[in-house]
Amino acid sequence: MTMTAMQKGERLIEALHNPQAYVHPVTAVHEIQTHTAWVLLTGKYAYKIKKPVDFGFLDFSTLEKRRHWCEEEVRLNRRFAPDIYLGVTEFRGTLKQPHTGGSGPVLEYAVHMRQFPDGQLLSELAEHKQLKASHIDQLSEKIAAFHQTTDQAAPDSNYGQSGRIHHWVDENFRYILLHMNTVEERAQLERIQHWAHEHLQQLEQHFTHRRQKGFIRECHGDLHLRNLTLIDGNITLFDCIEFNPELRWIDVMSEVAFLVMDLEERGYPHFGHQFLNGYLQLTGDYEGLMLLPYYLVYRALVRAKVAILRREQVSPQSQDYQESSADYRHYMQFAHQHMNKAPPVLFIAHGLSGSGKSTLGKGLNQAKGIIQIRSDIERKRLGGLKISERSRFEVETGLYSSQQTEDTYQRLAELAACVIEAGFSVLLDATFLKEKHRDIMRKLANTLQIPFFILHCVAPNAIIEQRIAVREKVGQDPSDATLPVLEAQRDKEQSLRNDERILTFTVDTSQEDYMKILLKHLNERGYSGMDELDHSERKHVTK
Repeated sequence: MTMTAMQKGERLIEALHNPQAYVHPVTAVHEIQTHTAWVLLTGKYAYKIKKPVDFGFLDFSTLEKRRHWCEEEVRLNRRFAPDIYLGVTEFRGTLKQPHTGGSGPVLEYAVHMRQFPDGQLLSELAEHKQLKASHIDQLSEKIAAFHQTTDQAAPDSNYGQSGRIHHWVDENFRYILLHMNTVEERAQLERIQHWAHEHLQQLEQHFTHRRQKGFIRECHGDLHLRNLTLIDGNITLFDCIEFNPELRWIDVMSEVAFLVMDLEERGYPHFGHQFLNGYLQLTGDYEGLMLLPYYLVYRALVRAKVAILRREQVSPQSQDYQESSADYRHYMQFAHQHMNKAPPVLFIAHGLSGSGKSTLGKGLNQAKGIIQIRSDIERKRLGGLKISERSRFEVETGLYSSQQTEDTYQRLAELAACVIEAGFSVLLDATFLKEKHRDIMRKLANTLQIPFFILHCVAPNAIIEQRIAVREKVGQDPSDATLPVLEAQRDKEQSLRNDERILTFTVDTSQEDYMKILLKHLNERGYSGMDELDHSERKHVTK
């Protein structure tokens, strides 16, 4: 009986477990299998062999195609990890006695890689509760820098066109529908399909705008935690999509959505919020939020499809089959949850420099997903400075002139409107010491018919001054405020009016449990109804 290509591949993989098949010393071979490849770990090196499969969107069905896509995988991944991707290796000999290099017919090609340290994949760190906020900050910086430097799609290319986006979304539905086991599963998928088609039409102009503005770029394409690893403490990307350029030349926000989804699905929604917030602050791409819910659903469908592909390759009685089915259900639940968002709210933080506004904003972002927009960052962006670039803070001059300040608050209002239109709540992180700046945001909330609240941040003078001194010494915060600036703010501060105090929560950020208490009120009453808290309840938030 003639063996199929898959059977030959399985026979080859079995023979490659023999340490004698390699030109370098090998004590044992460990195998990892995905729906598209076998990965053989030999200690110092790893060999990734593509399965002879054809899924339509991916075609590894011939030896020549597998060679080509191995070469492409090496070329593309050297963008991220040139020291990891060593080249393409030939396996020669016979199925019983294969070997790397040497003589004999070529049996197969493999991507030759330097093996990663064990247990350092971000997916493994997440599984073992070792993923840290510092990893997420580094991840935001890494992806933001990559997206801002990778190649842009040509204006006349098909990449990023709504018709092509629709094609790939529909491909997921088409495949998954063929493998539904129950009427309930089919009905759930059809509801998501209807939502996706409806939103595609609503977002038509946004897709066109993104193409025109250069947001379609040559991305990674498959950016989730299993394709990220720590090497010497640095996050390294690997295993990008090589087999289909349409799945790699995408809107950068589609890639962001993949990581946000993966973090949330693995039980780290707060890190998903943190990653998104950090990425937006670094890139300024707040308009991309309009597409984020659509791309979150799309990415959930991609992983659901992968779960089905994996399930179809194993026995229905196996544990892998049960796990793949469970993965599918989780991704479908994720997609359904992100089809509808709670009504947005506009918050402004109010207080002197050093009063804890930015720390409060970070906390609310992680806990509630509220987008935090910092005036310190947007002021520098308007002035053509890098976020990390230091600027001498001199009142009423240069970057801090009256006109620059007015431009900054106007920009905050524009960005807030953009975020709210996309369906996200937003916290504007600025001093808001002048009535007219607070009134701009309150009028914006009234125009958009959404709730508006003021988070008034306070702390003892000694603590505020200490924070500013430490921040100035370390020099890593976007804020340029100094102690003389603090004194100038105290002189010019305009107190909250009575009509504003009704909408205000005063938060003493020097207290350890201030965030817990504030979140308690948000959780108990939601965003709506906070203005109905009586004075005695507010005292629990106010020191």
